[in-house]
Amino acid sequence: MAVIHSQLNVLGDEFNKNRQAMLQALNEFRDIEKLVLEKAQAAQEKFHKKDKLLPRERLNLLLDPSSSFIELSSLAGHKMHDDKDGSESGGGIIAGIGFISGIRCVIQVNNSAIKGGTIAPTGLEKTLRLQQIAKENKLPLVTLAESGGANLNYATDIFVQGARAFANQARLSAQGIPQVTVVHGNATAGGAYQPGLSDYIIAVKGKTKMFLAGPPLLKAATGEIATDEELGGADLHAYEAGTADYLAQDDSDGIRIAREVMQSLPWNEQLVLPHKKLSEQPLYDSEELLGLIPAESKKAYDVREVIARLVDNSDFQDFKPEFDNQTVCGFTYIDGHSVGIIGNNGPITANGANKAAQFIQLCEQGQRSLLFLHNTTGFMVGTDSEKNGIIKHGSKLIQAVANTTVAKISILIGGSYGAGNYAMCGRGLDPRFIFSWPNSKTAVMGGEQAGKVLRIVSEEKMIKFGQPIDEEKLNQLEQMTAAKLNAGSTAIFGTARLWDDGLIDPRDTRLLLANLLDICWQEKHRNLSASNFGVARF
Repeated sequence: MAVIHSQLNVLGDEFNKNRQAMLQALNEFRDIEKLVLEKAQAAQEKFHKKDKLLPRERLNLLLDPSSSFIELSSLAGHKMHDDKDGSESGGGIIAGIGFISGIRCVIQVNNSAIKGGTIAPTGLEKTLRLQQIAKENKLPLVTLAESGGANLNYATDIFVQGARAFANQARLSAQGIPQVTVVHGNATAGGAYQPGLSDYIIAVKGKTKMFLAGPPLLKAATGEIATDEELGGADLHAYEAGTADYLAQDDSDGIRIAREVMQSLPWNEQLVLPHKKLSEQPLYDSEELLGLIPAESKKAYDVREVIARLVDNSDFQDFKPEFDNQTVCGFTYIDGHSVGIIGNNGPITANGANKAAQFIQLCEQGQRSLLFLHNTTGFMVGTDSEKNGIIKHGSKLIQAVANTTVAKISILIGGSYGAGNYAMCGRGLDPRFIFSWPNSKTAVMGGEQAGKVLRIVSEEKMIKFGQPIDEEKLNQLEQMTAAKLNAGSTAIFGTARLWDDGLIDPRDTRLLLANLLDICWQEKHRNLSASNFGVARF
């Protein structure tokens, strides 16, 4: 392979301008995360008075000290549903991938410090995504539960699809993926089935409230009067109903037991150690990624400059560079893992689509994971492009992306427009993981293009029906369309709707990829003991 020789001028005005723009985008999403943290932190005194830990405190206690934690979809539901100012972002769930007793797990924590951890539609969507990650990557799922259940303002949006979360739990158990739940507080109605469908349940004395109908509903439905504790307290479930497998004295003790349950699993013993190539750091500083992407999105740059700051020793075997330079493909290593990278230096041409489709087949043959670095306006359009068969060659590329069996990881580092989003393995093409830099944009087309398209269509319609050309009306239509599409294409807009698994600091990209590639490698080499049914309580 050949070392990439960077041409980036890190001392120039352009670099500094780009860096400031990236830092501004980075600070925007970090400020939202901070707002959510501050809102939850405001409930600390209330929680501590009840001898309960805040959700983030529970999470910190659950994770192995100084271990890595990949937070997922931290801005899910941002300014959607009841979230007026962004302070309720996250979908009512704190989630990620981290280590518990040395075992890598998917972790979900009900954020009960905000609106009682009630779940809005994006919270359900986030839960389903977490279950998908656990299933695809063969990772145990650990839940720290305390939730008021579905947000009743959106019950009709949640009720039917909510059953899918329970079906997923049953199937995860049958697949051989263990699920551990600590019930720190309320788990009512449908929420009671989440722990009920877990393989291990830990109840917390004096805190767990797990029942199908709470005291008010019970009284209204049957006339029976009972307290929370009599109806569904920890003692009842541990001593009488047998629903709980372990009884904890408090939040901390419940988490201690969860860690011991994980420690007792022979999970890591089933896996041979990865035979990775010794890795070397890139030759260029990851800090330079901040100033590499042009602040003006229409300005071109070479995606190899990004690759040089992600891959081992900045070593990259460029595939068919003379055939088409707008779609960059090549073989490399990231933290010792063999990877095929596809990136963009412009629109995807017919030749570029052919090149990428062949490259994906080579990665399939060699069982290399695929990394897609998005920055494309989409497929090349025009008469020449159509004559060259852009539709059939583009379709061939999408066929290859959709059907390859190797792990696919997408990072949106710039624009991801039109069918280019599909060809570069956007959310709809089911990448194993997909993350975005805060400057990225996702849309069917650029706002300005969309505005011009609608203007042309409207003008032609006026002419067709013999109407006078209303320039003021056309200008207004063009501007409003552009503004609407631009507002709906930002990284924050997309991550709120779970178009990705979260926003990341560009400087963390290599470390994130190293973790994700480890996860994908372990999944490939782990054999599960599947059965026809999940573990049931008797």
